[in-house]
Amino acid sequence: MKRLNSAKLRKAGWRSGSVKEFLGLSDEEEALIEMRLSLSRALRERRIEGGISQTDLAARMGSSQSRIAKMEAADPTVSLDLLIRSLLTLGASIKDIARAIAR
Repeated sequence: MKRLNSAKLRKAGWRSGSVKEFLGLSDEEEALIEMRLSLSRALRERRIEGGISQTDLAARMGSSQSRIAKMEAADPTVSLDLLIRSLLTLGASIKDIARAIAR
């Protein structure tokens, strides 16, 4: 946000903060959300770089295209196990997955 707008909002009594503060998340909850987002981003990037459609990846995994879309959107109904399995299916190594999480 521009400095001027931010100053105007503060003067009017507003304050800014993090998503963690707004939602009242614990450190562990924040870390899990960040991990899910990182893995989802890595999945989408690796799939696109490999020229693979969501439908093709779904067929390889015995899943559906809509499930792959949910995985790439970091939908909370998708387990971390499934995100990791999908990356492994696309040829990611354990080091690749660790790098994705560390981003």
